[in-house]
Amino acid sequence: MKLDTDKFRVKKGEKVKLDKWPTLVKPIYRSKEQYQTRLKEQVAQLSTQQSLLYASNRHAVLLIFQAMDAAGKDGAIKHVMSGINPQGCQVYSFKHPSATELKHDFLWRTTDCLPERGRIGIFNRSYYEEVLIVRVHPEILKSEGVPDDMHEGPEVWKERYLSIADLEGHLHRNGTRIIKFFLHLSKEEQRQRFLARIDDPDKNWKFSLADIQERGFWKQYMKAYEECFNATSTRNAPWYVVPADDKENARLIISQIILDTLKDLKMSYPRSSEERQEELQSIRKLLSE
Repeated sequence: MKLDTDKFRVKKGEKVKLDKWPTLVKPIYRSKEQYQTRLKEQVAQLSTQQSLLYASNRHAVLLIFQAMDAAGKDGAIKHVMSGINPQGCQVYSFKHPSATELKHDFLWRTTDCLPERGRIGIFNRSYYEEVLIVRVHPEILKSEGVPDDMHEGPEVWKERYLSIADLEGHLHRNGTRIIKFFLHLSKEEQRQRFLARIDDPDKNWKFSLADIQERGFWKQYMKAYEECFNATSTRNAPWYVVPADDKENARLIISQIILDTLKDLKMSYPRSSEERQEELQSIRKLLSE
């Protein structure tokens, strides 16, 4: 079954209303066995493309994952990237900023974690938290030490969107391809997954009262995400709203989007020059002695 990933992409200038975007779509697999087979095939292709990325050493790829709690970010990263060589992949999770990080601008702490050419970088949450959780909880902004005139008003967020867009434009111009995923989970599915975490002792550690407290801000988060997508989804650094009520389906969609992006780079292994070929033949002679 051919998957049209473009329908999950937020077009530049599009006005997103998340209640109009599905959290569940028709599965692109017919059984668990077919899901596993298809994912295995896509992971193998991703591994091949990652080897080309590393060998050609011309581009980097940055994958950004954002979502509400229990949407399946960790599982998606684990399963989709399972076949990638660890030497060519870097994963970072960003939580509450440290005291040192708070002394810098909001983009500072993620800059050092950007992927090198030839590598895939994964941000499990990212600098986008600064226009999401910080927007829902503006008291956080006051603790960041920014100037007093930057605590309130819509201009704060517009300026942060501009800073993000400038950064991503700069990265693209210098060879980094950016793909941003929002795992779109329904509130009811989140409730069911929270209950499952309570009922399964092995998953109790994943759940806390803070998760329930944040659930109470659902509408505010949806609005923050909508405005974020409207302002920061561009042709070169698009957002994809991935239906996440079906974890397996979401993983297949994500892996196909990454695979399409890598194939579009049209990479190839570096060709040896005549001088290099002569050198290799000389080495061959030495090894034959």
